[in-house]
Amino acid sequence: MGTKFEANALAVLIGSLPVSAHEEAHRLVMKYTPDIPLWVQLPAYKKEEGMMFQFLPGMPGLTIAEDNFFIDVSQPDFQDDLLKFYEEHIAVSEGRMPFPDSRFVLTPDTAEGFFLFMENIRRLPEPPIALKAQITGPITLTTGIKDQQKCAIFYNDQLRDAAVRLIAMKAAWQIQQMSAIKIPAIVFFDEPGLAGFGSSEFISISSADVAACFKEVIDAVHDQGGLAGIHVCANADWTLLLDSAIDILSFDAYYFFDKLMLYPNHLKRFIESGRIVAWGIVPTSSLADIETETTDSLMIRWEQIVTALSGLGIDRAVLIRQSLITPSCGTGSLPLTHAMKVLELTTSLSERIRK
Repeated sequence: MGTKFEANALAVLIGSLPVSAHEEAHRLVMKYTPDIPLWVQLPAYKKEEGMMFQFLPGMPGLTIAEDNFFIDVSQPDFQDDLLKFYEEHIAVSEGRMPFPDSRFVLTPDTAEGFFLFMENIRRLPEPPIALKAQITGPITLTTGIKDQQKCAIFYNDQLRDAAVRLIAMKAAWQIQQMSAIKIPAIVFFDEPGLAGFGSSEFISISSADVAACFKEVIDAVHDQGGLAGIHVCANADWTLLLDSAIDILSFDAYYFFDKLMLYPNHLKRFIESGRIVAWGIVPTSSLADIETETTDSLMIRWEQIVTALSGLGIDRAVLIRQSLITPSCGTGSLPLTHAMKVLELTTSLSERIRK
């Protein structure tokens, strides 16, 4: 991890909130996670901010038909646009084209929250400790987006390569924008699609394919001086994540800590290398669990994590220094009252751990 950053069990959110205005979303972020604020996605209120579409503009062959979108390689201008895509990619990578002149930037049409976020952060009298952004991960995007024949673009080498490069560049642009504040800049790649890796549906996808996709996007973030995290909110191939070059592993520790602990040596190496775990210890997937849990009950879960890792030889102080406290996933689909409790629990648990 090249960028100096101590997590110190600070609270941070995952990305989405169930409110209808970005101004209100930003206010909540600054109230509950002022040390590491992030920009917010509102997919429930703006379809352009949905996980699959939000970062797709600029992809060659992107076709929008009513409420559907897909990649159409049969378009007569597809090959020309693909060539222009790679020409722009090379020009931006080599510094011959500024990011703003390229297709690799976010726009207010699909990422209003990012621009409001940056505008408000620049106005602060004192900068936060770090800034966080997010983007759909390369595996989730390429297995979720289809071509005109309803086949996932992951299985088309040409489309997969272009889509992964698109995601990498849009992540790098976010890091570039946030880094102008002169504090650590973090981007999480949201990868719910990793839950299907290894299943019969994705049986033909190899670990090497996934690792190559991760390397492309992580390298792009590192090249801009940023910190790269991967967020998964289900069980996953933990070795694939822990053996990658990510700086931060963000996962649902409320339901899947026991699954992660099946790979103690990998986890120990990850932490001993100075990298960070974002513990999604505040539940989001069950309304009943949200209603039941308290700061005290979640503190008991945290102490169980500390005990388990101390059994691996990881000191409490080291663990706290290399931990973030988060909800297990985004709260965009929750009722507002439950989402507010998740935010309150995340903040109060972080404060309790740091006492």
